[in-house]
Amino acid sequence: MKRMIAVVLALALLLGGVRGVTAMEMEQVTSDTLYVRQVEGMGEDFILGADVSSLLAEEASGVVYRDFAGQPQDMLKVLADNGVNYVRVRVWVDPFDKDGRGYGGGSYTAATAAEIGARAAKYGLKLLVDFHYSDFWADPSKQMVPKAWAGLSVQAKAERIKAYTAESLQLIRDAGADVGMVQIGNETNNGICGESYFDDMAVLYQAGAQAVRDFDPEILIVIHYSEPSLGHADVAEDLVHSGVDYDVFATSYYPFWHGTLEDLRESLVAVAERTGKRVMVAETQWIYTDADGDGSGNSAGPGSGYESIYPFTVQGQSREIRDVAATVASVDKGIGVFYWEAGWIPVPGEDWVERSAKWERFGSGWAASYAGEYDPNDAGRYYGGSACDNMALFDFAGNPLESLKTFALLRTGNYVPPVADALDAVSVTLGVGESVALPDTVPVVFTDGSQDQREVVWNDDEIQAVSTKTPGKFVVHGRAEGFEALCYVDVAENNYLINGSFEEEDRSMWTITAIASGDQADFQVKSADAYSGEVSLHFWNGAAVEWRCEQTVTDLPDGAWRVSVKGQGGDVGNDADIHLYVISDGQTYTAPMILRGWADWQEAVLEHIPCASGTLTVGVYVRCQGGGWGTFDDFLLNPEK
Repeated sequence: MKRMIAVVLALALLLGGVRGVTAMEMEQVTSDTLYVRQVEGMGEDFILGADVSSLLAEEASGVVYRDFAGQPQDMLKVLADNGVNYVRVRVWVDPFDKDGRGYGGGSYTAATAAEIGARAAKYGLKLLVDFHYSDFWADPSKQMVPKAWAGLSVQAKAERIKAYTAESLQLIRDAGADVGMVQIGNETNNGICGESYFDDMAVLYQAGAQAVRDFDPEILIVIHYSEPSLGHADVAEDLVHSGVDYDVFATSYYPFWHGTLEDLRESLVAVAERTGKRVMVAETQWIYTDADGDGSGNSAGPGSGYESIYPFTVQGQSREIRDVAATVASVDKGIGVFYWEAGWIPVPGEDWVERSAKWERFGSGWAASYAGEYDPNDAGRYYGGSACDNMALFDFAGNPLESLKTFALLRTGNYVPPVADALDAVSVTLGVGESVALPDTVPVVFTDGSQDQREVVWNDDEIQAVSTKTPGKFVVHGRAEGFEALCYVDVAENNYLINGSFEEEDRSMWTITAIASGDQADFQVKSADAYSGEVSLHFWNGAAVEWRCEQTVTDLPDGAWRVSVKGQGGDVGNDADIHLYVISDGQTYTAPMILRGWADWQEAVLEHIPCASGTLTVGVYVRCQGGGWGTFDDFLLNPEK
């Protein structure tokens, strides 16, 4: 039986004394297929936002958005009619080369934000202005100063930021936009506007914040970091102590990189409880298809192992939106969620050449080649189209996905009968020389998130192609419940260490010893910080860090041995001592490891280690400054042939 759900947003929403979204009275929003669990306690003032920064560049490139009736329609109206009440637009200072050619990513300035904001206001959508204080993308990996501000002192930059922010906001409001929030920097974990020293960053934050307060004290001021972390509470407090005047601490949360929903909630709760600031998710996103619509490659997709979080389906996307919104709503100071780049879909074109010409001319790809003059190491090498067309809320032809209705259905729920939605991929690890054996069943995921096991038929030819003579990786396809099944087969070297990747719950064979005071190392369940699987050996401490973790193995055959480990991390200081070590026959052997940044995995290796006693101790040692962080994974001990 079809269940009709009517959702009408309130005409006047209040947010901390600030006039909230004035939404058009919507037609009934219903879905016969989308299963949405109600989010209890979500107030009418809760922000359900979408980043729409690519809109103008997409339209200029020939993209046509449609409504659920299949008729061409302003994308902003389609969003508003389906429960979105806020939009977010990034702003760059001067995203053009000397000949006026745009860097891409929309090539957005305050003028383009004003145009989008004015259109959005017609449909009752408020605007979050996302100032990057850069000429192009600003994120944890890069915070580049605008060309015109290069070489300025911190104080001079602060003056520029203050004036630029005020001028931009005046332009945007004069166009008719309803500005509700202003973001001072984008994912500023490691810097802002070319400055990475915290005291200098605080000066720049406050310059932008002061400009907003002077312009309109009712506008909420947002500080934005990436990747939920308990360390965010320290940052949020330090900002207050440094005199930064702000209202909201926001984080990005991408499930395929940023850990679990519990990680997100713990981070937001810690910030809210210790500072009293409001909290929100400024960016989130999920994959609805494993296809690539423009040939430019996607940042997340098939073969990544992320399918185990949510299926790569429209329903999987809906569940992610719902769960992130529910997590933020469960925090006392949680005010909302923004979905990142709702409409960044492939531009029309028969082939790469035609699409690429539009990316270059209209800036509708993530970067144009012209950006190479400003960002030679990234955009200058990898310019191209959309890296997230498989995560938009519209399909490749501009039709709205059923998951867009999630925003309108969150407060009431939509409890249609659950049906099978996808199969969860399975993984098998085999040792060299082992026979190939795959599971008889695979998990089927239903639209309500529940799971059950179903018998699977694997492709015999692909099973025969799996060789265990040497290490390697294979994919075997199958069918179950009418869906394609996937089994990832990893043929690994025989590991004489027990639980070398920490995936088994019993980790008692590993001994962690803190040499400096305080809890410094633990086993962390977070796939984004693990080299393989979900668990890694994690370290961080606000004060000095010094610890070791080791395992002793006995009854080894006489001979020479090889040991290795993977590691990633940073902020350890110039005098850090981080190394892999092996103790054998009374001798200690070490191999240094330099941690170069997040997800930049390094490998430490020790070879030709003699062992006559049959006993080896393998471990990792870390000594670094407070604030240093990192993870280790996949310890491997095997005999040399």
